[in-house]
Amino acid sequence: MTDDLAAKLASVRIVEPLWIPLSDNCRLSGRMFAPPDFERKPVPAVLELMPYRTRDRSRGKDTQTHSYFAARGYASIRIDIRGAGDSDGVMVDEYTPQEWADAVEAISWVSAQPWCTGSVGIIGLSWSGFNALQIAAQRPPALKAIVTTCASDDRYNDDMHYMGGCLLGDNLQYGATLFTWLGTPPDPLIVGDRWRDMWLARLEAVYPPALRWIEHPERDDYWKSGSVCEDYSRIDAAVLAVGGWADGYTNAVMRLLSHLRSPRKGLIGPWGHAYPHFGVPGPQIDFLGYVTRWWDHWLKGVDSGIMDEPELIAWMQESEPPLNAYQKRRGHWVAEPAWPSVNITRRNLMLGHGLLQDTLEQASSPVAITSTSPDLGTDSGEWCPYGWGADMPPDQRLEDGGSAVFDAAPLSEALQILGGPNCRLVVRVDNEEAMLAVRLNDVSPDGVSRRITYGLLNLVHRNGHEVAEPVPTDQPVTVNVKLNDVGYEVPAGHHLRLAVSSAYWPLAMGVPHGTTLIIDGGSLTLPVRLDHSRIEPDFGDAVCAPYPERCILRPPHRGRLAVTRDLQESTTRVDIERSGGSFRLADVDLTMHSTGTETYSMPWFDPAAATAEARRLVRLERAGWDCEVKTVSRLGFEGDFYVFEGHLEATENQRTIFQREWKKKVHRSPMPAAQEQRCKASSTKTEI
Repeated sequence: MTDDLAAKLASVRIVEPLWIPLSDNCRLSGRMFAPPDFERKPVPAVLELMPYRTRDRSRGKDTQTHSYFAARGYASIRIDIRGAGDSDGVMVDEYTPQEWADAVEAISWVSAQPWCTGSVGIIGLSWSGFNALQIAAQRPPALKAIVTTCASDDRYNDDMHYMGGCLLGDNLQYGATLFTWLGTPPDPLIVGDRWRDMWLARLEAVYPPALRWIEHPERDDYWKSGSVCEDYSRIDAAVLAVGGWADGYTNAVMRLLSHLRSPRKGLIGPWGHAYPHFGVPGPQIDFLGYVTRWWDHWLKGVDSGIMDEPELIAWMQESEPPLNAYQKRRGHWVAEPAWPSVNITRRNLMLGHGLLQDTLEQASSPVAITSTSPDLGTDSGEWCPYGWGADMPPDQRLEDGGSAVFDAAPLSEALQILGGPNCRLVVRVDNEEAMLAVRLNDVSPDGVSRRITYGLLNLVHRNGHEVAEPVPTDQPVTVNVKLNDVGYEVPAGHHLRLAVSSAYWPLAMGVPHGTTLIIDGGSLTLPVRLDHSRIEPDFGDAVCAPYPERCILRPPHRGRLAVTRDLQESTTRVDIERSGGSFRLADVDLTMHSTGTETYSMPWFDPAAATAEARRLVRLERAGWDCEVKTVSRLGFEGDFYVFEGHLEATENQRTIFQREWKKKVHRSPMPAAQEQRCKASSTKTEI
């Protein structure tokens, strides 16, 4: 960090709270970071709208990120959305029309302030990356540009809920997290004596998000709302789309580049679910400096040169030993002037009897038969790695051994894959409900197998995600499985392996029965990069403001703690921790604790008895004030139904003030309204 930047960071002014009035008399609470003379010299504004509490939970990294923009001449404002943190109202779900309407009003209010030039940008990661796109689609006049990071344009088929129509384990785990934070109170030091009434209103409004999401197993209007892929033309603002190959959101960047008509750029690194100046695996970059050049161009009209650079810059991962966690991934930067790129060609490989070949005569018999163990998938890594623990896929040989595998010949020269492979399969199954998991691996001469990318498909969704259709058990069906986008170089001497299974647990919940899978043929289509040229962009080392002083009482930790195979009980169990740790924030006189665990259990011979359980706890305390929210979420099977059970309890100074329980059966596919009526939720509550 230069002396000049350090001095500017030290002079940043913080306005807390910044109250943003709305037309229905609600107020949004925010923290504003601004240059010291912003009241005399108006500046553009950068907003981030999130549900994750500006006052405490995200205080540290907010300060690091938004102070930097302020030091570079922007009013950078982190805003609690309605019902979150210290803002008024209640939050009932993610990505609602109310959230977008509030954001449009907030942009209008900010742009009209005497300290703002009238130009506004939005930056976001994850939730705020989603709503950056959704708000841009509302076309607020003052919004000139956005930065969307680790987010998606398709809420159904490319979020943590479903993948290829398969219910993901992350639906329960993230649903459990949101379940808990929805019911946390505002800070009495900010909102005053009404804090308790606000808290009780929030608790009363809580409905388990994981339950709401499994109530929509198809791509219906619920999911289409907020999916900007429904109409990309709604977005006029300039879009910088950012992702990481280790993240769960790998596909949106290239879709946005392909379909948007507004000015756009894409940046994809090796990172997990984090901004690139924090992201693990590294290398981290000076992302804030890069984004400032984006803001300078679009919000200040300064020719920063960023729009003269390639449309897509991506990290080309190189082969290395597979690990559960990486600090830094091997690789190099590549660029494509435009996307789709003329530098990408499609290479087809045909599936034979254990082989992947350029050409193949018509087979007269099945090319593979497998009956996958229902616990296959414990070496999948997390759907959405954060880089905080053991959450990456290790050596795939054990998974390969339980799958139908097809091996290509060793490569005579390096092969670069950039984009999303597609697998076409002709399959037969012995049940009307089944799933496919397809993995593309890089196998070295010593036999070590590294997962390059993967895809899932619920076979009842083989003809689209809007209507489920039972799978015929007396005839083959042809299906396409889209694998996640990736940038990966397979070295000479290694070979490709395609592995196909009918389970990928607990990343996907799967089906409550075993499946015999017969593969009659198929092909794999690879997006091959022809020109292997590389670039050396001047990103620089990661730079941000110093982290605010805090006392860490227990460090955060997340990742798979253990995979246990109980030979006596014939059951596999996966234990995961998702703990935010415990820390004291001296400047707001607050101590925060957050813990989380998950347990997934799969009986080998009775997958209908599989269970998933997530527990969460959040506690906020200062002298004389101690509030805790804890939840339990469970999911299992019963016949054609998912069975969800939820428990929410809130305590004030160790006295229970609110309890509610839910239990509901939800059909795994559409059913008549009369039958749905018979499966309504049963819930009880206790308020004290």
